[in-house]
Amino acid sequence: MTRVRHEGPVIVGAGLAGLSAALEAAQAGARVLVLTPEPLLSGCSSAWAQGGMAAALTAVDSAELHARDTEAAGAGLVDPGAAQALTEAGRETVEWLAALGAPFDRYGDGSFVVSLEAAHSVARVARVGGDGAGRAILSAVVAAVRAEARIEVWEDARLKGLMQDETGRVVGAVAARGERLVEVTASAVVLATGGAGGLFAATTTPAVLKGEGMALAARAGAEILDPEFVQFHPTAIDVGLDPAPLATEALRGEGARLIDGAGAFLLGEEADADLKPRDVVARAVHAARTAGRGAFLDARTAVGEGFPHEFPAVFAACMRAGLDPRVSPIPVMAACHYHMGGVAADADGRTTVPGLYAVGECAATGVHGANRLASNSLLEAAAFGGRAGR
Repeated sequence: MTRVRHEGPVIVGAGLAGLSAALEAAQAGARVLVLTPEPLLSGCSSAWAQGGMAAALTAVDSAELHARDTEAAGAGLVDPGAAQALTEAGRETVEWLAALGAPFDRYGDGSFVVSLEAAHSVARVARVGGDGAGRAILSAVVAAVRAEARIEVWEDARLKGLMQDETGRVVGAVAARGERLVEVTASAVVLATGGAGGLFAATTTPAVLKGEGMALAARAGAEILDPEFVQFHPTAIDVGLDPAPLATEALRGEGARLIDGAGAFLLGEEADADLKPRDVVARAVHAARTAGRGAFLDARTAVGEGFPHEFPAVFAACMRAGLDPRVSPIPVMAACHYHMGGVAADADGRTTVPGLYAVGECAATGVHGANRLASNSLLEAAAFGGRAGR
C-alpha cells in the first residue's frame, strides 16, 4: 500500500453532487482530488436523469410553494428547514449551471421552459431537449471540472475504506487503483457515492451503485437515517432489461395515461389522476401487474407523432426494444429509482463524524422524507453539493 498526502478535500464520486462540490471547493481556493471508479459521465445516476431540475422559475411559482409541495410528497417526514434551504436555492442553482453551459430549454425571451411533473402544484421542472437533462447538465459540469487546474480526478479509484485518527475524525480514504491500494490523507472526505439501486432485482440506476459509501460511513460510526426509504419509479419500461430504461414522469405531465391491458385507467379517469406522488402511482402499477392485468403508459394521443423530438431518449429506448410508442402503449413496471435514506447530513453535507461529509443520493438531509418529489434530486445534488464544497 502506498500513501499520498493530499492538502485539501477528497471527494468520492463524480456525479452532479460530487463535481458541484469539487468546483465550489476549488473556487474557494482548495486543491481538490476526486476519486471515481468509472470515467467521468459513466456509472452515475445524474447522467441518466431525464425529467430535469425542479426550481421556482416562473411568476406563478415561489420557493415557498415548492417547499410545501416537497413536504407534502414526503409524507410528513420532510425537515421543513432543509426543504426551504433547497427550494430557496432553486433559481440560483439553475442559473449557475446554465452559466457553466448547461443547455436548458428556453423560450425566445430567454426564460426557462418548465414541465409539470407528479405532485407539483405548478410546472417547475427545467428541462433539456425534452428528456435529456441529466447528461446535458453533467456534461457542462464535467467540462468545467476538466478546465479547473485545482481539481485532479482519478478515474480508476474505487473507495475501499475511510481513514480515522485516534479521535475518530476522518482524515483520508483508502482507494483501490487496479491491483494497488492507495491511502490518501486529506483535510476532509466528501462522500458522493450515489444510491443503492444495484441491490435490487430491477432498477433504473446504474447497477454498479450498491450503497458502499453508506456502508463505509456506517463502519466509521456515522449516523444512518431512514435506510428503508427507497423510491420506486412507476414507469420503468418493462422490456426485460436491468437496468430498466425509464419513461420520464414528464410524459404524464404532458397527458400520457396509465392503463391496464384492457385499456382501463389504473388510477381513475380524472385528468390528473396519474400525477399523484410516486409511491401512490408505483403501488397502483405494481398491483395491476401482480393481478395479471398488466400496466401500460399510453402516450399515443398526448405525444403521438411528436415522440422522436419531444422525448428522444424514451423514444429511442422503446424503438430499441421493438416498441413504437406512437402506435402502442408502453409496458411499464415499478423499479428501484432513488434512495431517500442514507448518511445523515445537514444542508452543508456535514455528517455526525468530524471530517466526513455526504452529498447527493448517498446523503439523507431530510429534504425527501419518505418520498422524493420528482426532479428534486438534481437540484439537491447541485445545490447542497455546492454548499458542501464551499
